Amino acid sequence: MSIEQLAETALAMVAPGKGIIAIDESTGTIQKRFDGVNIECTEENRRAYREMLLTTPNLSDHVSGAILFDETLRQSTKDGSPFAKVMMDSGVIPGIKVDKGTVPLAGFPGEVVTDGLDGLRDRLAEYYKLGARFAKWRAVINISEDAPSQAAIDANSHALARYAALCQEQGLVPMVEPEVLMDGDHDIDTCYDVTEATLLSLFNALREHNVMMEGCVLKASMVISGSTCPDQAPVEEVAGATLHCLRATVPATLAGIVFLSGGQSDEKATAHLNAINSMGEQPWPLTFSYGRAMQSAALKKWSEDMNANVGAAQEAVYARARANGLASLGEWEG
Repeated sequence: MSIEQLAETALAMVAPGKGIIAIDESTGTIQKRFDGVNIECTEENRRAYREMLLTTPNLSDHVSGAILFDETLRQSTKDGSPFAKVMMDSGVIPGIKVDKGTVPLAGFPGEVVTDGLDGLRDRLAEYYKLGARFAKWRAVINISEDAPSQAAIDANSHALARYAALCQEQGLVPMVEPEVLMDGDHDIDTCYDVTEATLLSLFNALREHNVMMEGCVLKASMVISGSTCPDQAPVEEVAGATLHCLRATVPATLAGIVFLSGGQSDEKATAHLNAINSMGEQPWPLTFSYGRAMQSAALKKWSEDMNANVGAAQEAVYARARANGLASLGEWEG
């Protein structure tokens, strides 16, 4: 695939008024979500749940793409249509999570690096044949009294860059996700410093690995107070700090930026996105790639009656998609 084709896909992922729904939870993670609403975590229930999400009427009004788990990309609707085909036919670009989770970083207690580079080239080629057109790799940056170290930041940036180069080689747009976790009592200034260091390291590594920015999307965490910080920064401060950090670190040639919700409530994630997009034109489109913040209301409704409540659950999905689509334009009114 040429850089022009990669750039075209990347721009479609961040089209005005649209964002990405993340339904790429691993089997272990989706089990935790299902346990919370008393649903048995069988393969058929996972398939049925994701079919409900992906067949939401008019989803493509506000959703440009969906990140899937390996199992989901291989599954089909109840009537036998592959999910990837259903998505493409409805105007939603199929994506795939390709990392294999975190492992401890040797020599740095409490810090982690993401695994999954071994055999990745072959997996990406298979995912392309299955219909995926973009991929996602998540790195995890912890904030504590002793972390993150520069070594941990750089190790994760190196892995993200190698992954991104392999994606572009195989014709997939890489979504690079260096998530600075909200966990902890750190203040917004500390989050800013860590996020800035992480993004500087990441884009240096991407350049060193000849990753083409026009065919790449950043999945970014917002600059925000730690979840247990007693002094929570207000919405406007989060928006301003996030934009300041991005403008200081992210090249203007990047195709776009999608934000993760990172444990924020549904409404707070939307409010922050709206505030960010209310602050004027930026070098790149700024939209969403939310998981729980797009799904939680729908999962609760669906769990009450998995057969009778499909329509009601889909209405909840669409409502969240619309709210975040409007927020990506700075037009959400709460």
